[in-house]
Amino acid sequence: MAKGDGTGLDTRERLVHAAGEMFSQHGFQSTSIRAISQRAKANVAAVNYHFGHKEGLYSAVLEHALSWAAAKYPRDLGLSTEASAEEALKAFIKSFLLQLLDEGRPAWHGKLMAREMIAPTALLDQVIEDILGPLHKRLAVIVAEVLGSSTDNETVRFCTLSIIGQCVYYHNARLVIGRLYYQKFGPEETEALSNHIIQFSLGALKWLAIPTHSG
Repeated sequence: MAKGDGTGLDTRERLVHAAGEMFSQHGFQSTSIRAISQRAKANVAAVNYHFGHKEGLYSAVLEHALSWAAAKYPRDLGLSTEASAEEALKAFIKSFLLQLLDEGRPAWHGKLMAREMIAPTALLDQVIEDILGPLHKRLAVIVAEVLGSSTDNETVRFCTLSIIGQCVYYHNARLVIGRLYYQKFGPEETEALSNHIIQFSLGALKWLAIPTHSG
């Protein structure tokens, strides 16, 4: 395979990297195969050769980004199996927020997921099965443990969605937030933001865990 572009990547890898950047920036519908090919310094026909069609390329980007994100920001961030539910929640929130706000290449995953939730593609079912479904289930288990065994399923579901919603909001509204508060989203700011969401969410969960507030 061709490696003459100076990146050390073969044509298939270059297409995946270029498509990941463009899909996350502009969305699936607004990104053309020609633009991806130009960015990857590849022939337009190479997309059909390696992936069959645009949807096949998008699917490959999702798989690639998921493996990168999981390797860089694992859900448990290296916690031991003996970690408490609160520690697991802290790790989950920090990992998820880093995936959404990190400007590096693994951020394709978080940004693509945020886009998929706003403007779903034909691959939404695959995204739910492979990525969003497991993410929600993992967080729901942690939330249920923090709330306690007497908590009903609806409360667990609402709390799970509220925590995810906080994280996704900062990705979707980052430009507005930046102008309103002159806020940047570098490593230090993301760390402070994750600590706030952790504190805010744990405070709410502990309040809901009190019997008089659970119904």
